Amino acid sequence: MTSRERVTQTLRHKEPDKIPLDIGGTESSGFTGIAYNNLKAYLGKAPGKTQIFDTYQQITKIEPHLREFLQIDTVPLLIEPLRWKSFQLPDSTSCEVPEKWNPVQDNEDWIVKDEEGHITARMPERGFYFEPVYTPLAGVNASSEIDNFSSDIQSFDWPGYADESIEDIAARAKWLFESTEYAIVANLQCHLLAAGQILRGYENFMIDLVMNKTIAHAILERLLEAYINRCDRYLDRVGDYVQLVLVNDDLGTQQGPMLSIDCYKEMIWPYQKELFSFIKKKADVFVLLHSCGSVYRFIPYLIEAGVDALNPVQVSAAEMDSAKLKREFGNDIAFWGGGCDTQRVLNAGTPHEVTEEVKRRISDFAPGGGFVFTQVHNIQPDVPPANIMAMIEAFDKYRGYIPAAAAGY
Repeated sequence: MTSRERVTQTLRHKEPDKIPLDIGGTESSGFTGIAYNNLKAYLGKAPGKTQIFDTYQQITKIEPHLREFLQIDTVPLLIEPLRWKSFQLPDSTSCEVPEKWNPVQDNEDWIVKDEEGHITARMPERGFYFEPVYTPLAGVNASSEIDNFSSDIQSFDWPGYADESIEDIAARAKWLFESTEYAIVANLQCHLLAAGQILRGYENFMIDLVMNKTIAHAILERLLEAYINRCDRYLDRVGDYVQLVLVNDDLGTQQGPMLSIDCYKEMIWPYQKELFSFIKKKADVFVLLHSCGSVYRFIPYLIEAGVDALNPVQVSAAEMDSAKLKREFGNDIAFWGGGCDTQRVLNAGTPHEVTEEVKRRISDFAPGGGFVFTQVHNIQPDVPPANIMAMIEAFDKYRGYIPAAAAGY
């Protein structure tokens, strides 16, 4: 069975020959640059190229030789820059960043400015990530003003430093489809709730959802229109080659839902449902939703909206017990993640504890298909390489479906 067949089989809730592995197929299931460099050094691999494609989270592309070594079943279709340039990560190890990503020091911080001089991103002193800090819609007082910011809305989630054309992306998609056997994940993101929070300012938009609904709806309507137009053009060119489309929207916190279910159903869910429905009508693809935190209460609505698989399955959050999730929703949605807790185990546990965690999550999630193994979110700078390899080795040992007893379920 090829990697592509293995992933699609499990997303149809059938048991493939073995559990598929995703690391780096999405911008939320890979390596931070520091963790990646640490792992390559630990394994004695050649330095190669650590290319930071997600400059905010500092996430790197995975080189083909490492993807093969780790037996990964996925590959991302990214929006990339035409050219890269040398840079240094916060630990002073080498990397490459998009040519148009130009951090400069501001006292002890690093900042990035757009062409108009707005500070759009900031990495604080001793930080590891850039945070988005530009909120162009913060001063909006009426929905009629929102069209003044159409360019900010229409370009959201399509990074300006990733300047390749749709023709470039389509050519790479075709090559990946015809020349490899990986399951191809189109990384489109397309946030709705998070887009409103970033464009308007987190507090402003959360208040809008309750107190200024006409403004919130106006923002969401224009985002939806922009995303549908984008997906229309994009899937016209790559829809025959990709198997999944990644969309994003964090709905949970560590303790529970970020907003009430009633507010979600009224203000966010209808837009998600329309977007996801459009994607699935436009192309024969699975919809993979990344949503952090405690999202248990949202899952029935996500299923109804057309979500086929959920990532990162944050098993350490409230109400996110892996056995409970599988029992209640395993027939209707696949779990793309939850394979190893990254908050307490992968970063701070012993290799033995990592192994036991992997065995537990496989036991809970794998039976009957519908489980793509990956750790919970990206592998962070503080994760020891020995623990990464303990996770990979445990997964390799227990990933087989036949016979189940021999896999330790």
